Amino acid sequence: MIAIVDYRAGNLTSVKLAFEALDCPALITSSPDEIRAAARVVFPGVGAAKSAMENLRSMGLADAVREAAATKPFLGICLGMQILFEYSEEDGGVDLLGILPGRVRRFPSVPGCKVPQIGWNEIEANDPRGFVQTHDEYYFVHSYYAEVNPCTVATAGYAGVEFSAAVRKGDLFACQFHPEKSGKLGLRLLRSFVHAPSSEGRA
Repeated sequence: MIAIVDYRAGNLTSVKLAFEALDCPALITSSPDEIRAAARVVFPGVGAAKSAMENLRSMGLADAVREAAATKPFLGICLGMQILFEYSEEDGGVDLLGILPGRVRRFPSVPGCKVPQIGWNEIEANDPRGFVQTHDEYYFVHSYYAEVNPCTVATAGYAGVEFSAAVRKGDLFACQFHPEKSGKLGLRLLRSFVHAPSSEGRA
């Protein structure tokens, strides 16, 4: 079973429906025990980092997410990717989960580039497990971005900034874009996540 983490940070239905389109059952849950029991975990999210972190702590989910990210196939999406890092500039500065090294920053004000970035953007990829490929185009909605860091496996550019479009650490893969809103390429990525073997041999 795939567990989709519900920490009151956005609409989770579209993510669940995308997995259903692949004939893969997924459960939306805010139970730490169900997250720990799941074979794979999806950590989506939209909204603000501060309130998301407050929800994770108040709902007792932070430790379960950290454990899942370290022990099983794990997919972070949008805010769910950003929260994996150490620190965000959003809301005056927020300490995040610290699973990945690096910081999350706001796009600068640049003429002709509206913030948030909303729309399709092409990536450059170097993902050893092939979830994403160079010249793939995905749908982005974000005002903040993760800096390029040692875990970056795909980049994109906006407002004069090269940022992490996707990151990987072992069985953890996370993307700034929304695969559930990215058509056939998004479904291809989700299918790769569903069927990829764990690096430690777990299903």
